[in-house]
Amino acid sequence: MSYVDLHMHSIYSDDGEFQPKELVELCLKKNIRYFSIADHNSTKAISEAVEYCMDENIEIIPAVELDCTIDGVNLHVLGYGIDYENKIFNKIEEDIIQQEQGASKKRIDLIRQLGINFSDKVIQGLSKNGVVNGEMIAEAAMKFDTEHKDPLLKPYYENGSRSDNPYVNFYWDYCAQGKPAYAKVNFISLEEAVKIIEDTGGIAVLAHPGNNVHENGDLLESIISCGIKGIEVYSSYHKEEQVQYYKEFSLKNKLILTSGSDYHGKTKPSISIGSSECDNNEKEIISELKKSLNMKK
Repeated sequence: MSYVDLHMHSIYSDDGEFQPKELVELCLKKNIRYFSIADHNSTKAISEAVEYCMDENIEIIPAVELDCTIDGVNLHVLGYGIDYENKIFNKIEEDIIQQEQGASKKRIDLIRQLGINFSDKVIQGLSKNGVVNGEMIAEAAMKFDTEHKDPLLKPYYENGSRSDNPYVNFYWDYCAQGKPAYAKVNFISLEEAVKIIEDTGGIAVLAHPGNNVHENGDLLESIISCGIKGIEVYSSYHKEEQVQYYKEFSLKNKLILTSGSDYHGKTKPSISIGSSECDNNEKEIISELKKSLNMKK
């Protein structure tokens, strides 16, 4: 168990379960010393979390996870050390929510066309701000399929091949980019995301590249040419060989290495706070991150 976790989500992410205070309490119970709440396109949780960290042996590093795109590929970029009170983040969040509200309707229709059924009432109870993501659809569909007879849902039930994180795995299988129920949202470019992060005093780090970069060296080169300063090498999603690949790439290109669980709560039950092992490099990770942030000041 690591004492550093630089990637987790609160209720201000549409797929996050816990209040900022609850995340701080969970971190303290896990003896986390350094953490970041990096909500999707939102910084609203940070000021609350900062307050709850006062007089505790724990330090929060302000962060955000921005959706962006490069060469038609959707990415997640973490911004560390940002001015989380900058109004640009409210603007980005509002734009994404508005787009996601429209995409939600298309997503629901496409899932139903595939033959997966669920209750609208359950969906409404799960939805935040009128946004319905793949994880919510999975939860509602699995509740609807009371006898576990839907063959499309079989992999997500206990002992199924995708049962470790059933809701988010359903998202990756059906609602992610390139999948049958993908509903496009127009994200900002990677270049713009990096600029926003740097203009607000932070540094940009590529999140869990194993999920969408897939060790594509040419794509990685294009990504770092946009000003990325680090890679989330140690991620709960990465297999050992992926950790090694991204570690070697980062060291070769003089990028900082970060570590994060991407903890959400019930949408990813196999992931816990501090669960992303980092080869006992916590001290170096925090030292290099802080050094990079101090160079920005």
